[in-house]
Amino acid sequence: MRTYEMPPFWRSSVGFDRLFDLVNDAAKADDDHPPYDIARTGENQYQITLALAGFSPEEITITAEQSTLTVEGREPSKGDQDYLYQGISLRPFRRVFNLADYVQVKDATFENGMLKIALVREVPEAMKPRRIAIEIAGNDNKQIEGKQTA
Repeated sequence: MRTYEMPPFWRSSVGFDRLFDLVNDAAKADDDHPPYDIARTGENQYQITLALAGFSPEEITITAEQSTLTVEGREPSKGDQDYLYQGISLRPFRRVFNLADYVQVKDATFENGMLKIALVREVPEAMKPRRIAIEIAGNDNKQIEGKQTA
């Protein structure tokens, strides 16, 4: 595992604090429980799938905040079983995903031990690029038409 020295970058940049925090957090993250996939399902659509064998929907909490998505699982009740071997990890977990700007949670489904969280990126109209009309100086009636771009 490589280590990165961030102070030289902090000295020469302004406003990238969150980016450096993400890099540091990613370098520290070594827990791979529960396993998950992140897939692009469309141009502005994504899906996070977590393998949560042994958990029920009532034992899982999904919290969406401004730029993070947190999935937490409480330890399921083990019942009265006396295990000889327990290979399925049923420990409590907390998995945090950092979301890009304008990414919102659309819905979540739980089927066959797989939790699927649909995400969509919806950029507000005011933030989308647009063309600006150019007026010709000295002539009030002439204007070059500009077209909207998506």
